[in-house]
Amino acid sequence: MSDLTETGGEAPQTNAPEISVSELANALKRTIEDRFGRVRVRGEISNYRGPHASGHAYFSLKDPNARLDAVIWKSTFARLRTRPQEGLEVVATGRITTFPGKSSYQIVIESLEPAGLGALMALLDARRKALAAEGLFDDARKRPLPFLPSVIGVVTSPTGAVIRDILHRLNDRFPRRVLLWPVRVQGESCAEEVAAGIRGFNALSAGDAAPRPDVLIVARGGGSLEDLWGFNEEIVVRAAAESAIPLISAIGHETDTTLLDFVADLRAPTPTGAAEKAVPVRVELLEHLAMRASRLDGARRRAMEQRRANLSTLARLLPAGDALLASPRQRLDRAAERLGAGVRGAGDQRRLRVARAATLLARHSPQTELARAREKARGLGARLRQGYRARAVLARQENVAARQRLAGAAQRLTRAVAGLIGQSQDRLDRLARLQDSLSHRSALARGFALVRDENGALVRSVAQAPPGTGLDIEIADGRIAARAGVATPDPPAPPRPRRRMKRPGEDDQGSLF
Repeated sequence: MSDLTETGGEAPQTNAPEISVSELANALKRTIEDRFGRVRVRGEISNYRGPHASGHAYFSLKDPNARLDAVIWKSTFARLRTRPQEGLEVVATGRITTFPGKSSYQIVIESLEPAGLGALMALLDARRKALAAEGLFDDARKRPLPFLPSVIGVVTSPTGAVIRDILHRLNDRFPRRVLLWPVRVQGESCAEEVAAGIRGFNALSAGDAAPRPDVLIVARGGGSLEDLWGFNEEIVVRAAAESAIPLISAIGHETDTTLLDFVADLRAPTPTGAAEKAVPVRVELLEHLAMRASRLDGARRRAMEQRRANLSTLARLLPAGDALLASPRQRLDRAAERLGAGVRGAGDQRRLRVARAATLLARHSPQTELARAREKARGLGARLRQGYRARAVLARQENVAARQRLAGAAQRLTRAVAGLIGQSQDRLDRLARLQDSLSHRSALARGFALVRDENGALVRSVAQAPPGTGLDIEIADGRIAARAGVATPDPPAPPRPRRRMKRPGEDDQGSLF
């Protein structure tokens, strides 16, 4: 057998049955799952890149000596209270199985929790810094609480002592209507239920059966860091930051602190303290109102007394009515006396003027004046008739002489007009001959032409009439419509014969030959 091996022969035959790779992988898978089942593994999260596009999460758990592949399915990942983070030490609970495709084993995680209090504190501090960097904890975002809310919304457990303490303290201070949103305040579903309660109260409107609260209280009793962890979840912090209703955080005792306390508009040390901060004390308000009413009544009485004293002082300073009217009465009496005297004097003057006018009218009677005017008119009429007869005789004499002068003037005027007309006719004939000599018509009669373009403008050069331009050519006996063509250059002028210079002693007759 050893000789065959050394010489490269075939391996020895055995009785072990042959199995496929898949059969072996599945057998190993069943063996590991049956041997281990559910396990709790503690290790540090490594190579975590967030959920895959499918929603599943793949990473590794490691310690100083070994590494274990881990997977969290999408449905489990959505329910996890603690989400995976790179470098976080956790305790993972799940099932050990194998992945035949890679011939490796892995843990399918069903729950995840930080490994110890130190890990929780580190996770809490990292989450607080990340949310603070977003500005969710800024004081500028916090709003004042209403002085006296009509409706108070409480998000807490309906069976614990917290809701009873809140109701008892509200009844002692100032009874108000309370709406309870029941939630679990511990466990894996705590964070989702608390966030849903905050958003549910904010979703209420005026038309709903339940009124919208004026202030919210998120409350829970004391507990360990693990018990209060639901109020450190990011979903609760963001729901509180998005709340349009002012929110009071009352988680645990005074020494307990959660991330909800940082984002809330007001942090109360206990649930009872939250009820005290939500409403004022009714008895104190009544006492305050009574004190204000008493002060207001005292101020009113003092103001009335002061005004009464001022009125008395002014009444003493004001003079009597008779004293105020004495001087005006005297002025009125004097004015009445002067008015009567003035009326009587004016009547006497008017009567005197009427008497004078009557006397004057009697001396100048209308009948007498009319008789005088008639006599004067008769005399003037006689004089007028005499003058008219004398004027008629004189006019006839003057008419004869005037006719003679008029006849002579008419003859002179006729001769002057005839001479003037002759001179004007001569001048008009000279101007007509000058116009004919200067008019373009004479040039047209000599064979020239007047060229205009389509707009009626004169064409004085070839550049004004490019080829294709419509032309209107006017000659002596009419007009010719034409269109400009391509310009051709003028032919060169024939050369002039050179004149021979005359020699001395040579006469003109010889130059002819």
